[in-house]
Amino acid sequence: MEELTCCEGTVHSIIFQNAESGYTVLRLLTEEGEVITVVGCVPCVAPGEHLTVSGVWETHPQHGEQLRATELERSLPEDEEEIFSYLSSGVCKGVGPATARRIVDRFGGATLDILEREPEQLSLIKGITAKKAQEIAQSFRHHMGLRRLMEFLARYQLPPILAMQLRQQYGEAALDMVRENPYLLSTDSCGVEFSVTDEIAMSMGIALDSQERLQAAVTFELSHNENNGHVFLPQHKLVAATCQLLDCGPDLVEQALDELVRRGAVVRERVSGEEACYLRRLWEAEASACARLNGLLAVDADRSGQAAKTIDEIQREQGISYAPQQRQAVELAARTGVLILTGGPGTGKTTTVRGIVALFRKMGLDIVLAAPTGRAAKRMSELTGMEAQTVHRLLGMSWNEVTHQVTFTKSEREPLEADAVIVDEMSMVDLTLFSALLRALRPGTRLVLVGDADQLPSVGAGNVFSDLIRSGRIETVFLREVFRQASESAIIRNAHAVNSGEPPRLTNDQGDFFFMCRRDGERTVSTVVELCKTRLPEKMGVPADQIQVLTPTRKGPSGTINLNRCLQEALNPRRPDRREIQWGDRLFREGDRIMQTRNDYEVVWEKADGTVGTGMFNGDVGKIVQIDDSREWLVMDFDGRSAVYGAEMLNEVDLAYAQTVHKAQGSEYRCVVLAAMPAAQSLMVRGVLYTALTRARELLIVVGDDAAIRAMAANDRQQRRYSGLRWRLAHSGDEPSER
Repeated sequence: MEELTCCEGTVHSIIFQNAESGYTVLRLLTEEGEVITVVGCVPCVAPGEHLTVSGVWETHPQHGEQLRATELERSLPEDEEEIFSYLSSGVCKGVGPATARRIVDRFGGATLDILEREPEQLSLIKGITAKKAQEIAQSFRHHMGLRRLMEFLARYQLPPILAMQLRQQYGEAALDMVRENPYLLSTDSCGVEFSVTDEIAMSMGIALDSQERLQAAVTFELSHNENNGHVFLPQHKLVAATCQLLDCGPDLVEQALDELVRRGAVVRERVSGEEACYLRRLWEAEASACARLNGLLAVDADRSGQAAKTIDEIQREQGISYAPQQRQAVELAARTGVLILTGGPGTGKTTTVRGIVALFRKMGLDIVLAAPTGRAAKRMSELTGMEAQTVHRLLGMSWNEVTHQVTFTKSEREPLEADAVIVDEMSMVDLTLFSALLRALRPGTRLVLVGDADQLPSVGAGNVFSDLIRSGRIETVFLREVFRQASESAIIRNAHAVNSGEPPRLTNDQGDFFFMCRRDGERTVSTVVELCKTRLPEKMGVPADQIQVLTPTRKGPSGTINLNRCLQEALNPRRPDRREIQWGDRLFREGDRIMQTRNDYEVVWEKADGTVGTGMFNGDVGKIVQIDDSREWLVMDFDGRSAVYGAEMLNEVDLAYAQTVHKAQGSEYRCVVLAAMPAAQSLMVRGVLYTALTRARELLIVVGDDAAIRAMAANDRQQRRYSGLRWRLAHSGDEPSER
């Protein structure tokens, strides 16, 4: 645990300040007369202010010792010279040193009160007109409004950067709105835990049975469970969970729910025997997806008159002969509007997709290929010889600053210029993204959805791929035959065994699959580190940057947190020529492998060919190329996309030497080392093990507890996700919803 140091003093000067993030480097004149460097998020700070800073000392290679602020209290300057320094620093638009001197000489220690409460008195000073006095006052009030918002949040240990987000969303009225309804802090755009917001509200005297509190709790439960994959919650579960959250009776919660339904914030509808409660945007996404799929399915896409002849021609050109199920899939693609192609590793999905692409080309169709992640899109391009994009990029994703929601350029108003769209790794696509894709398709566009239905479901809400297959409404081809060449791989054989409920064969004579029994967490970690650092690079010729460590969990000795710390120390140790930056309890260093852990739609990236785009997404993996001398920004490279990150953005990245299996979905690696030790019961399931095994392309090494591995293979328990898409496809319009 790092020891905190407390320093008190007056801001002497500002070395650097990022106006958007609030990240600041300043000189503080302490009460002992020493000038120290302070770094951290201190928005709108100016010389002359009094600060009390708690933080941790760290040594910067170029700038020496500096105090990294973790907590701070601030107060406005009081004596005349400090007020002069404060005003002349530029905190007020239109006030430079000369004007600041005239104002302070006239009003002395009362200057700041005059600026805020009686700005008309400024016009008594020669050279300041009534109009300019109002402009100065407006600028000062804007500055003070943000300060007071930060001070309000600081009382509850909330970070200053939250004030910037609130100001962007609610403008000058942000503080008044939060005081009136502190539960705004628990909305999606702010993300403060409900328990924290509730504590703030209680301290402000908001009643336990207030509608603001009750309605905020209901919507919080729906949002929280969206993050657990649920599109809706049954009313009885929603009411019970909210009652537990608030420690209150169901009558009050049901009244709040009724009001939310009346206002349209929540949609209530009878779905598959449940009284389903949706956040409106998720209901709209599900209803829209169903309606648009029905539209695509209703279009007569039958052009199969020449399909058999065309497929024979494609086989001759490609020098192959399709297996019966593969040929069935290509023929169905010719005569159906929507097709699902699914199968495990080695069953010929790629060959089949190539056949469908060749068929569509011969039919004169404009084809678009897409996948949910950059890595999956890149692999799709390599396997088909055609450009593939992420679904986000294909749809022209952007971030709306007003609504604080994702928007897409492509929609029914500006649809994709495509006759056929093929999407790979569909198990990763959540409801919101799938709905957006369907809205961007012109009527009659062919849609082919490809994936492995036995992999883990999407991180986001919904179970789209499985729902579509199980609905029975969409033509689905299951590729089950493992081809001879693929069957020679022990990775593929073991993956199919696990998918059938059998444990993998845990021996070391299988060519591309090895098992190293370790029943102790620390021994597992040391073995994984040794494999990545020396044994695999030196004995198997696999460079460390082509090895991906996977584990079911973040926690414990063999979780990603500890593994990343150990692997960073082994693979990218501290050196004088590698800059590093501490962020919370994590250390980042030039050369580190990192992963984006949340969607950020505003990151601007550029490729070497000059292509510019925006957006980094949860699961994108990259590398820290450069850390600035001031530690204020970093250059990241994500598979050829270069982006500059402010230091404050480190809260949305993590080290990626080790990843959870969930995060590795959609990616394939030359070599995978799987740390398989006991973890939380919900993670010790067949789907996690199967997904982990199928990430390895050439070499898989499992290190861990054989009993835990066998238990995972035997455990087919799947956490239910509440989703109405499957039901809705079969029962469109049967039940009216309360909207």
